Amino acid sequence: MEPAATESAASWRASIVTIFPDMFPGPLGLSLAGRALGAGSWGIETVDPRDHASDRHRSVDDTPAGGGPGMVMRVDVLARAVDAAAPDGDARPRLLMTPRGRPLTQARVRELAAGPGVVIVCGRFEGVDERLVAARGLEEVSIADVVLSGGEIGALLLLDACVRLLPGVMGDPESGTEESFSAGLLEYPQYTRPAIFEGREVPAVLASGDHGKVAAWRRAEAEAATRERRPDLWQPYEAAQEAQRAAARAAKMAAKAARRASRIEP
Repeated sequence: MEPAATESAASWRASIVTIFPDMFPGPLGLSLAGRALGAGSWGIETVDPRDHASDRHRSVDDTPAGGGPGMVMRVDVLARAVDAAAPDGDARPRLLMTPRGRPLTQARVRELAAGPGVVIVCGRFEGVDERLVAARGLEEVSIADVVLSGGEIGALLLLDACVRLLPGVMGDPESGTEESFSAGLLEYPQYTRPAIFEGREVPAVLASGDHGKVAAWRRAEAEAATRERRPDLWQPYEAAQEAQRAAARAAKMAAKAARRASRIEP
């Protein structure tokens, strides 16, 4: 087990079960996440399953039951590694990065960031023995409909998404609220100087100084991008908006009926 220097004092802790511990913190040691790591806002440690193997070769895998290509990570070795990373009483969720998992969402990221941290198991080869999922209560998580060489890249992605939401990590607290997925939509397009680039101008409304018009433009742009690019997000968003409009109409009708009733009371 190799804890980061700030791990013991950090309130949000990540434990990574991986046969490639040198991949961490990796890029998370830089920029916002790196500064937060150095400041003790979060901590990270790695647990190498090879340290929990029982043979002199430090084997962590074996041939798949029933035959087939590749190798499968052993349940007994991984279970000991998970137990070392998260002893009894550790309340952190235990995640398994796998393309078979449920897609990671910004809503789930916010839940994880609001908790005590995470324990992440990074699979390799053909995957992990299925019995580990039930035996150690793992939540299977997928970052996309793609297959990677192992779970480490997905773990880095998940950690970055969580760490940036920790208190004090982002300079402007509003940065975490006005971005893609925060309201069920993709984020609106961004612009900055120069005002004109190769004949392309920054939209005039953004320089108008009218905050109401700017907000309306941004909402319209976010809706248009989501409708065009992500129908899977647009449909539930549109349904929610219609439900809100229906509730508002019902409330207005109820208020009108109450006023009418009050006028005819003796």
